[in-house]
Amino acid sequence: MINKIAESVAEALAGIQDGATVLIGGFGTAGIPGELIDGLIEQGARDLTVVNNNAGNGDTGLAALLKAGRVRKILCSFPRQADSYVFDELYRSGKLELELVPQGNLAERLRAAGAGVGAFFCPTAFGTELAKGKETREINGRQYVLEYPIHGDVALIKAETGDRWGNLLYRKAARNFGPVMATAARRTVASVHEIVELGQLDPETIVTPGIFVNRIVKIERVATQAGGFKK
Repeated sequence: MINKIAESVAEALAGIQDGATVLIGGFGTAGIPGELIDGLIEQGARDLTVVNNNAGNGDTGLAALLKAGRVRKILCSFPRQADSYVFDELYRSGKLELELVPQGNLAERLRAAGAGVGAFFCPTAFGTELAKGKETREINGRQYVLEYPIHGDVALIKAETGDRWGNLLYRKAARNFGPVMATAARRTVASVHEIVELGQLDPETIVTPGIFVNRIVKIERVATQAGGFKK
C-alpha cells in the first residue's frame, strides 16, 4: 500500500546529505515551508546549495538556515530586501556564494529540469554581467543566452492539502514555485495543513501529482509575518 505520510518532520527529512542541492519553495513569506526548513537545521546537513526566489527574511525560515552556517551557495532572484540582513552580512563577508538568476529564468530553469529539457535559449540578461561567460546565439534577428536546468537533490515545498499518495493542492499565492520544484528534484518533501482520504481530491484540481512527491507531513496553521493565517 502506497503511504507517503511521515509521522514527523524529522522522519520526512531523514537522509538529506551534506552538499545537497535543496530547492525551497516560497515567494517572500508566501508558501515558505518554515517547518521543513527548521527541521533541516535540526537534521544537520551542511555545505548546501539552496535555490529559492529570495534569500531569507528576518531571522526565521531560510534566513535561519543561512545564519546556522549550513549553506555554501544560494541561487535566487531577489537576494536583498529590507530584512535580508542575514544574507547581506554573509555575502559581504565572503561566507556565502551567490548566483543571481532573473525570476523568469529561475522558473524556466526549474521547469526545464522537470521536463527533461537539456538547455534552452532565452533573451533575458543578454548584454549584461549575468550573461558573462555563457553561450549566446542570434535567432531570428534577436540575441539569446543559453541557460541550463536547475536540478535538485531534494525539494522542500509547502502545500495546503494532500493525500497518502502524495497528491497536492495549494493555497493561492503559496503555490508559487512549489509545483515546478517538485518536478525538478530527485526527492520532494511537502508540508500540508490537511490530509484527506483517497478519492476526496478531484483529479481535475490536483496541481502536483503524487508521482512527484516522496513524503508529506502534516503541520499546524500558524501566524505568518506577512498575512496568511492569523491567530
